[in-house]
Amino acid sequence: MKHSLANLNEKLSEALRAVLPVIAIVMVLCFTIAPISASILLCFLMGAAMIVVGIMFFTLGAEMSMTPMGERVGTAITKSKNLLLIIAIGFILGFIITISEPDLQVLAEQVPSIPNMTLILSVAVGVGIFLVVALLRMLFGIPLPQLLVVFYLAVFIVAGFVSPDFLAVAFDSGGVTTGPMTVPFIMALGIGIAAIRNDRHASDDSFGLVALCSIGPVLAVLILGMVFQPNESTYTPAAVPEISNSVELWNLFRVALPTYLKEIAVSLLPIVVFFGIFQIAVLRLSKRRLRKIIVGLVYTYIGLVLFLTGANVGFMPAGNYLGQVMASLHYNWIIIPIGMLIGFFIVKAEPAVYVLNKQVEEITDGGISAKAMGTALSVGVAVSIGIAMLRVLTGIPILWFLIPGYAIALGISFFVPKIFTAIAFDSGGVASGPMTATFLLPFAQGACIAVGGNIVTDAFGVVSMVAMTPLITIQLLGMLYQLQKRRDAKTEPPALTPALEFELLDDDAIIEL
Repeated sequence: MKHSLANLNEKLSEALRAVLPVIAIVMVLCFTIAPISASILLCFLMGAAMIVVGIMFFTLGAEMSMTPMGERVGTAITKSKNLLLIIAIGFILGFIITISEPDLQVLAEQVPSIPNMTLILSVAVGVGIFLVVALLRMLFGIPLPQLLVVFYLAVFIVAGFVSPDFLAVAFDSGGVTTGPMTVPFIMALGIGIAAIRNDRHASDDSFGLVALCSIGPVLAVLILGMVFQPNESTYTPAAVPEISNSVELWNLFRVALPTYLKEIAVSLLPIVVFFGIFQIAVLRLSKRRLRKIIVGLVYTYIGLVLFLTGANVGFMPAGNYLGQVMASLHYNWIIIPIGMLIGFFIVKAEPAVYVLNKQVEEITDGGISAKAMGTALSVGVAVSIGIAMLRVLTGIPILWFLIPGYAIALGISFFVPKIFTAIAFDSGGVASGPMTATFLLPFAQGACIAVGGNIVTDAFGVVSMVAMTPLITIQLLGMLYQLQKRRDAKTEPPALTPALEFELLDDDAIIEL
């Protein structure tokens, strides 16, 4: 009991450090250049409180349940050595986890003209196919950079035949798919598979599943854009709440709560059923381990319900309205640096970022610290939001940024340690989570409305920008690390610094990791 309370306190502290800077920035804006109504401000603060508690429960729950579930499933299917079984389970897992992803539901509701279920099913098929590709890559040891070049080349070729109305939504779909439900399970799946392999590159290959799973939705929605005739519909902005007292404030959240209680229950159910069948047929874990996983699932459920209620009811209207107010200013260019500042801090509040940073630190034995990962991600997201706000103000086509951005990221991948490439491309999907979908995307949409831009082509694309820039910043971190290693080797030739340089470890040491 004491251990559990200590863990909750630690997670609460992490959540506060992540969310408080965002609250502070919004408060400063509200009391200076971007005044908003008391109703919106109170909803924002109430939402922020729910997000803090939600992150606390989710991060603890993911560690207790989603991560061990993914590792054990990955280990079990690899031990079977049945290729058809691995392909079938990989596709089913990718499909059901994607349908469960709350981020995708949020995006689908904001996309005009495409029916929600059409978008969700297309994305789920894309993830299912590419999770199979990712698993086969791990099993056969296929280098990640070459695969990424081939698939992204295919993405941009297909993009040339698709209407601009589908481009931004397609690239956004790749970002939101890898959110708080998907990342802990898929990353743990990779670690479980890598644990069975006994070669020296297994640890490097344990990353990269999220990277490949982010490509599937992009291709799927681009292909959908080639065959689907959208209905005529207009964008409906988030409703601006009007409340006059504290009871009305509570009622606003109370009314929304049952929706998310049901939504997350439906989201978690396929994963729980799948794991239950696997437990009975293959795993047969002890009652003690099973009890811990069940408690973790309850924490995960509570955390996601609170997080999404706070984000959708409190953050989404505030983001939309703030964007409108700031883009209406005579000096609306200020939305670019302010957007960058918000982006720098808001990525720290993404639930899946905690999971990624922790797993990176553990698998590299501290060679890449969670702090270094967090800083590189924050810088990348800040740059991406600056570009997104520039697009909103100017209407520059999204491909003008995506093509050179991915070209640079893919080019760097051939000159950095393999593990940094895999982590970087995983990070892109992880950084673009529910905070991006429920605050930054509405922020861009509100700004777009104010300047009279095209919502579909100019405002959408924020998520894809957030997914792109970490690919560069994390790999640059890898280049710096490599340079530091070389300097250390020159000053102390006999000594080898531990971690990260897995190629220099023998097979026994790799297995130990």
